[in-house]
Amino acid sequence: MNTQDNVCECFACSIPNLDTIKIKKQNGRFTPQGSAAFNCLKNELTIENTDTDCIIRINDNAEILRPIQIINMLDGEENSNIQSKTTIIAGENSKITVLYCDDTLPKTEVCVENTLNVDMMPYSKVSFYKMENVNNQTSINTKLNFELQANSELQTFFITLNGGKLSNNIKVIFKGDRASADLNGLYLMDRQQSVETVVDVCHYTNSCRSNQLFKGILDDEAKANFLGHILVDYDAKNNDARQTNNNILLTDKAKVNTRPVLEIYNDDVQCSHGATTGQLDEQALYYLRTRGISSKQAKMLLMNAFCQSVLLKSEIEELRNGFAEMIKKRLEGELSVENPFKINL
Repeated sequence: MNTQDNVCECFACSIPNLDTIKIKKQNGRFTPQGSAAFNCLKNELTIENTDTDCIIRINDNAEILRPIQIINMLDGEENSNIQSKTTIIAGENSKITVLYCDDTLPKTEVCVENTLNVDMMPYSKVSFYKMENVNNQTSINTKLNFELQANSELQTFFITLNGGKLSNNIKVIFKGDRASADLNGLYLMDRQQSVETVVDVCHYTNSCRSNQLFKGILDDEAKANFLGHILVDYDAKNNDARQTNNNILLTDKAKVNTRPVLEIYNDDVQCSHGATTGQLDEQALYYLRTRGISSKQAKMLLMNAFCQSVLLKSEIEELRNGFAEMIKKRLEGELSVENPFKINL
């Protein structure tokens, strides 16, 4: 059995009951099978592969009903330092859902630089999901650039379940009036793992809306950094920008640094930001315990409820249910690539 077959069999980023068109990458490069997977969509989109980039163009007025799942399997056989680049151009009045997954073979040690560019034409709608579940020897640095033209709609979800050192640098630029961006993220870290999330939203045009909701649960000596930046330019009128970052620390050694930044140069704007870091609600725990629920079960219920506000924003039921089950298993120590997620119960 060749390596390509191994990639197909070992990959674990699958969502039950979700029918996707799988596009395979290996160590950052699209495989021949990846191009063939688009044959059924030849009237809706085109794909161009180069040595350094894969460009996916969705035609004007095309609606891709099945999510495009880009699978980036990292085995590090050729090079432990991997670079991967993908460009998505959503045509005018088009609609597409993209699920991008990084995954590693057990005990593979790699450092990955991901670059994803998404250009959204007027009235286009893009739902973008980024999922990370890699081993503790792997570092992933992802740069995502979204450019929104008039009346376009963007929704993103960043689900981080496991990894040694992970970073997501997200930039959203409004280039046309009446566009919107709904940015969501959830990270679960333990042991000495670390995750960094940088969100930079630039309102350069009128009547645009952005909303950020990022949540994290950290155990053991894990660390998280969150930097959220909102810019409203001088001539950008009637904009609405919101930002929220909430974190739960399960031990005294887990750490979170959160820094919201508002840079506002226009009075005709509604902006807000909020950040919280704390432990599980003792009163809620006490209430559940008085109802005959064990301490362990009560903590699991509260942590799952904490995650639900992010998951419920997804419009795809299969993804909501699939991510909810993965998160439940992660919290119970059943999903980790090598070691369990040990919650101090």
